[in-house]
Amino acid sequence: MSKIAVSKLPVDPGPAAWNALLPDHPPAQSVQGDLRADWIIIGAGFAGLAAARRLSQLCPTDQIIVLEARRVAEGPAGRNSGFMIDLPHDLSSSDYGGALAHDVALTQDNRHAIRFAAQMAGDFGMGQSVFDPCGKVNAAATAKGDAHNREYATHLTSMGEPFELLDAKAMRTMTGTDYYRSGLFTAGTVMIQPAAFIRAAARGLASNRIQIFENSPVTALERQDGWVATTPAGKVTAPKVILAVNGHLNSFGFLKQRLMHVFTYASMTRALSDVEATKLGGQRVWGVTPADPMGTTVRRIPSPQGDRIIIRNRFTFNPSMEVDHKRIARVGRDHDRAFAARFPMLGDVAMAHRWGGRLCLSRNNVSAVSEVEEGLFTACCQNGLGTTRGTLSGMLAAELATQTSSPMLDRALAADAPQKLPPETITRIGAAAHLKWQEFKAGAEL
Repeated sequence: MSKIAVSKLPVDPGPAAWNALLPDHPPAQSVQGDLRADWIIIGAGFAGLAAARRLSQLCPTDQIIVLEARRVAEGPAGRNSGFMIDLPHDLSSSDYGGALAHDVALTQDNRHAIRFAAQMAGDFGMGQSVFDPCGKVNAAATAKGDAHNREYATHLTSMGEPFELLDAKAMRTMTGTDYYRSGLFTAGTVMIQPAAFIRAAARGLASNRIQIFENSPVTALERQDGWVATTPAGKVTAPKVILAVNGHLNSFGFLKQRLMHVFTYASMTRALSDVEATKLGGQRVWGVTPADPMGTTVRRIPSPQGDRIIIRNRFTFNPSMEVDHKRIARVGRDHDRAFAARFPMLGDVAMAHRWGGRLCLSRNNVSAVSEVEEGLFTACCQNGLGTTRGTLSGMLAAELATQTSSPMLDRALAADAPQKLPPETITRIGAAAHLKWQEFKAGAEL
């Protein structure tokens, strides 16, 4: 008999701003009393909902219960930047690239996940405002950033991947600002409204066979006659469980000292007035990732009230998986500086939302798709790419749990396990120093 006491529940600082732009949720349905199913999925983010979707395809008569600790899209799934990236995007690399053969296989896997997400978007009626296959630009503000882009372009050429280099004029035409000196466009990324995607996927999946319970955090797991998941107001029993909880895999007692917990931060402006939007110019909808991985991601998005701009930068190492509101305020000052540098014509535009989002990384940049105990599977450690890698991990965990073979699953199972970290004190000091040094080197890209 295995009994797991969950040591920590999710804590997410600040509002999930993407979610705040949407209409209010209908009332939540929480677990009440004792329930039985064929499958339990813990977590209703990109990994959990992809796992539910894939299970529904592979086991069309099985009963599936998804347990979400909070409301759908209030956790990390509603807090990311909304780039579903197909190409290599290693945050620990100077230009996102890695070894050639690895990156070719990684791109194939990422595109498999994006196609899966695109099918969900079509089946569940998501429009272009939610799921937009428009590609993305790596934006360079400095000569060093431009060099990173050109190095990455050389890597893409060796991979056989097309791209377009953009000059300062093209960047100004897109963004409305003179801040960027160049860019590198690739066509395979999808830009999403992440909270809208997750909420639409949850609505589309909900049926007699797939039940999604919110405000139902799992506080304990025990293997008796199957697995029993305990929540505050009831229990759910099923033969098999998929943990789609990313870094909170540690809270369930697995992969201790093998996962790195990092927060990144974002701010979103109030809605721009028509006059402000005209003063900015540029295209109404665009997004850029930084040429230096430690730099600033920027998106301009429409909202019912008017266009908004999102600034995302800064990374902090937080093994506790929590940060306080003072941290959000301090980082917010960095966001204000980044915004002012890029958009001096919008000096009166204030931020309406600030928040933090949890990332989980492994030292060797691999995910955790495995069977950790009999009937207990994981779809975790997305390495900062929760939209794409989370979707892929959820699919692959469902395939592993149903003994369904695929080339993508074979690659995941053949990969090394997440490497063990040095002792906690060394890891804490080393990771914090590394992040600060990398951000310092990013310069004006930050």
